[in-house]
Amino acid sequence: MKVLLGSGGVATPERLDLFKSLVSDHFKKSKNVVYIPLASANHFAGIERIREIMGDQGWKFNLLNEGKERRQIEEADGIYIAGGNSFLLVKELHRIGIIQQIQDAVGAGVPYLGVSAGSNVACPTMMTTNDMPIVRPDSYDSLGIVPFQINPHYYPGKIFFKYQGKEHPHFGESRRQRILEYHRIHDTPVLGMWEGSYVRWDGVAGTLIGRAAGFYPDGQTLDFYDGVIFNGQLQILESAP
Repeated sequence: MKVLLGSGGVATPERLDLFKSLVSDHFKKSKNVVYIPLASANHFAGIERIREIMGDQGWKFNLLNEGKERRQIEEADGIYIAGGNSFLLVKELHRIGIIQQIQDAVGAGVPYLGVSAGSNVACPTMMTTNDMPIVRPDSYDSLGIVPFQINPHYYPGKIFFKYQGKEHPHFGESRRQRILEYHRIHDTPVLGMWEGSYVRWDGVAGTLIGRAAGFYPDGQTLDFYDGVIFNGQLQILESAP
């Protein structure tokens, strides 16, 4: 299994360079990567953007077309599910009926890239998303490519916002509080991925690029550092160098 999951947040030149390097390496043997933009409304803007970012490798990425989805996935040697709204994405994946097909392809070794919502739906369910429920999926069940949950765009602690030149504390719930709410009902561990971070998953173990936090159903949390290797229960196999 060859899986690359990104939290998103590639707004700086340094993060964009890292994204391009990781994606280029991930799909280095691929010639037909199907780009799945079902989490967003503007599909054409997404494919144009990834082609622009990838430069001379942009030709590899081909937009998923309505009515041809099954054949495109069958013929693809790479799958990229882009970001947007996870509720919309999961609803569309179920409506079109391509979840099992994607699972089978990735299980057979087709490289999978998921960013933001695309990383969230790589999990057993989409329940650790940050998104608004703009639509109602038939099921929260997702791809289950990895056995743990991901909370993309995670940040530790509380936040401040700037308004009229002044910084103000935000007193709403933190991401940690939201994940603890999830664990009141469910017992799957959650990886809160900082912006600009990635996980490489081979079906047995994951390697973190960047920063993250592990959340466990007993209420424990653990900081994950760049280079750490972990298993499907987010247990550390090898500490960061």
